[in-house]
Amino acid sequence: MGWCFDMRVLLTGGGTAGHINPALAIAETIRQNDPNAVIEFVGIKNGKESDLIPREGYRLHYVDSMGIRRSLSPANIKAAWLALTSPYAKKTVRILDDFQPDIVIGTGGYACWPIMAAAARRGIPTAVHESNALPGLAVRRLQSKVDRIWINFANTEQLLKEKDKILRVGNPLRGGFGALSKADARRRLGLREDQFLILSFGGSLGAEEVNAAVIRMMHSLVAGNPDLLHMHASGKRDYDNTKVQFFAAGLHSAENCVLSDYIYDMPLRMAAADLVISRAGAMTLSELALMKKACVLIPSPYVADNHQYKNAKALADAGAAVLIEESSLEKETLTEAVRDLLANAEKRKQMEQNIVCFADPDANKRIWQEILTLTKKSSG
Repeated sequence: MGWCFDMRVLLTGGGTAGHINPALAIAETIRQNDPNAVIEFVGIKNGKESDLIPREGYRLHYVDSMGIRRSLSPANIKAAWLALTSPYAKKTVRILDDFQPDIVIGTGGYACWPIMAAAARRGIPTAVHESNALPGLAVRRLQSKVDRIWINFANTEQLLKEKDKILRVGNPLRGGFGALSKADARRRLGLREDQFLILSFGGSLGAEEVNAAVIRMMHSLVAGNPDLLHMHASGKRDYDNTKVQFFAAGLHSAENCVLSDYIYDMPLRMAAADLVISRAGAMTLSELALMKKACVLIPSPYVADNHQYKNAKALADAGAAVLIEESSLEKETLTEAVRDLLANAEKRKQMEQNIVCFADPDANKRIWQEILTLTKKSSG
């Protein structure tokens, strides 16, 4: 490969799994190509990264940052103050002084702003990745500072000013996705050959309306049918409340209904699934496309510019997914949609074929080549 020193990489992004998983995928790509690379992460203490990053064996540094709330809130004053001061704060600067990175890579979310802004100010090579069609606030603010802007959706370029820095690379995915066949995954989970597996999850923190709709669906459609197995992750924030509903519906005595707070082995369970019910974040859609899964998408209405709905609409229009808006969940639209898909194997098969066009298996390779370009520029 011609590499003459061990690459030192800082990765940053967090708050939710949608920002953390692409960073972990990039870290995995770097490790595969340069096993001696030193990789560490930067995030915030109350973000999902505090759970996910240490689990993967990476060191995690903390900076101070807060998200801007969409509604008027006194907390926005503190968030704005931290946005101004945190890139210059001692704890932020000390991370760069101690680690001496060859490159700093951000994957969005307010957690990535302080260290990315500080690194760019020092002239350290920087790149930020935007997985969604609509760029988030941190990416929009960083675009004038970083060396490169990596995007997933082609139309994202129209919404950014720094056109000469933009490169469409797709979404990086972890190696586990696509590594196992459906049959192998089902054997590992101990599933019967004739058992239909439904996998469902909301956001990494939780999705109250989705959780309630899933519990109702489990009760009316799954619990009495031993040929179905339904695994649902409620998100850590909503787990206790969802567990109360789960027990109230008598589902704790149904062996084919499984509730957890978070799915840590998603590549395995998604590979085994016959049907997936989820939000419509860009990373999840990329995973579903690579794994060729029939899916029901319930986009979050609580994200900026309703970008999850636009993500899901693109798949639904292509016959690759069923789209259900959260506002209609009380009408049992989820139960009816799943009932229809269970009865229509041909429709599921067509969805599996149609979603393939949204997959991009070369994204990791493109990102690695970009990292080499940026770091060679600094080391030359």
